[in-house]
Amino acid sequence: MSAESIDIIFNPWLRTLLGLCMIGVVFGGAMLVVWFERKLSGDIQFRLGPKYVGPFGLFQLVADAIKLMTKEDLIPSKADRLLFVSAPIALMGSVFMMLVAIPFGAVVVNGVEYPIVATEMDISLLYIEAVSSIAIIGAFMYAYSSNNKYSLLGAFRNFARMIGYEVPLGITMVSIAIMVGSLNIVEIAQAQSPIWFIFLQPLGFLVFFVALMADMGRLPFDQNESEEELVAGWITEYSGMRFGLGFFAEYIHLILGSMLVVLLFLGGWNLPAALTNITILGIFLPTVYFLLKSALVILTIIMLRWAVPRFRIDQVVDLSWKRLLPLSLLNLGWAIILGIYLGV
Repeated sequence: MSAESIDIIFNPWLRTLLGLCMIGVVFGGAMLVVWFERKLSGDIQFRLGPKYVGPFGLFQLVADAIKLMTKEDLIPSKADRLLFVSAPIALMGSVFMMLVAIPFGAVVVNGVEYPIVATEMDISLLYIEAVSSIAIIGAFMYAYSSNNKYSLLGAFRNFARMIGYEVPLGITMVSIAIMVGSLNIVEIAQAQSPIWFIFLQPLGFLVFFVALMADMGRLPFDQNESEEELVAGWITEYSGMRFGLGFFAEYIHLILGSMLVVLLFLGGWNLPAALTNITILGIFLPTVYFLLKSALVILTIIMLRWAVPRFRIDQVVDLSWKRLLPLSLLNLGWAIILGIYLGV
């Protein structure tokens, strides 16, 4: 394929189309993850809906979607209407801005690798860390605008948890950048061709994975919406599609977070030597390999939901500031040593 043909493939209009396709893939993937988690939960807890409504419980997901789209959209009489309406936009905006910089794999054309990413940035790692934090603002808007004490308490728990875990999460991401010598997440993924970074920074992987789960609000870190204490926390007063968007954004963050784990520590889309000669999937084999690894990470996170009990909020705060922060600083020192040794 000539250079002119490559320029045509990656022109701005087709990049826009690529971005829209990526949005469709993520939304479809989020629906699949919702169904899978509910099906797994139904199997474990013997819930009738996700188990028996339609083949493999698929119709339960359709029924819930119809219910959310047709349910009456209620706004509390004393709520801040502007913030109440804007909160889902802020939360979903964080998702869309993350999608801009996260690669979904790569295609190989005539031996040349082209990452599947809407926009490749030199500082994409910092960009992703920054825009993901907007979710904190969106969750607070959900809670504060509701004029509900349970919601507000959930929002403050959300602040305490997310700010506490954003620090070790960011330090671990910087540790990877220091070792590679780049803040470009595409270059970080490509640098793992000889060896995955989980083997070079096992402590960093542990800190990153735990901090990421807390940042996404997954069990055992869902104190902001713990039903036994706060009804539904920050999203208590929402109904219909506004509730659905908040619920859906959590699952999209789960997918994007799992992709980050693969990109930073599990080799990205780099194929092992045993798979380089396989031609079944052709140019899309690296992308399929990347998505399969992301699916395994998602499965691990879902399974942890049923393996670990929910922590108390004081235990969550102690874990971030007294355990993960010192470990992340220790890993940062190790990354600097590795960077010097590797000649970065």
